[in-house]
Amino acid sequence: MTDTAQLDVLVERLERAAEQLRTGDLSADAAAAMVEECASLASQASAELERLARADAGPGPGQDALL
Repeated sequence: MTDTAQLDVLVERLERAAEQLRTGDLSADAAAAMVEECASLASQASAELERLARADAGPGPGQDALL
């Protein structure tokens, strides 16, 4: 699995959700639930991006990696 595989999965899920919301076929309750799911997915994607950025950056100046 590549470093970005989890992020790719989250993006695909967000894109599918956006397609469903655009169709207008969802009830108001289903659309609200989908929006909440999108918020959760976006939060997960943000955390994954931060994790990837930190992994690429290595330890900050003056900080050694923990053993």
